[in-house]
Amino acid sequence: MTRGRLITIEGLDGAGKTTLAAELQAELAARGVAVQLLREPGGVGIAERVRELVKDPELQIGARAEALLYAAARAQLVEEALTPLLESGTWVLLDRFVDSSLAYQGAGRQLGVEDVLEVNRFATGGLEPDRTLLLVVDPQIGRSRLEARAEPVDRLEAEAADFFDRVSAAYGELAARAPERIRTIDAGASPEQVKQAALAELSDLL
Repeated sequence: MTRGRLITIEGLDGAGKTTLAAELQAELAARGVAVQLLREPGGVGIAERVRELVKDPELQIGARAEALLYAAARAQLVEEALTPLLESGTWVLLDRFVDSSLAYQGAGRQLGVEDVLEVNRFATGGLEPDRTLLLVVDPQIGRSRLEARAEPVDRLEAEAADFFDRVSAAYGELAARAPERIRTIDAGASPEQVKQAALAELSDLL
């Protein structure tokens, strides 16, 4: 049996990751691809509970503890869902993965990208995406999109502008280091244009 593909979607909050993930799931399913959509942190029971913790604006969580909580949720997701799905031939569309921790905790929280990478290599057993779609949006535009939503902002979304500037810069550096895996897409385009650009970046895998 052919192994499934792991496709991750990355970018700043407000870049449109969730919308793109849902559209890609529908498009791939229409093409006869067995595909499952999951999110991070989350996707399985324990990871969803961790999600509630790390997003709770009422909680104070230290930077290292935050990085470890994300890694713990990721470890459970890999073991309980990602590995079985990929081995069964199912494609997985994953809203965030290790690159998020490298950008948000490594750079945003200034813990160091390499240190956070080591923790996550252990957490994932070395699992890497087959392709990563990085939605690139100006941090100010991303924040304005968040403010336009009806939902209250979560603990990370409430961070100051310089935090998101560091995250955005880190994503750019990650993409420059791994251009074959990480494909950048202009998130300022229309949803249809973003979807078509994403499909073009996946065409060699289909």
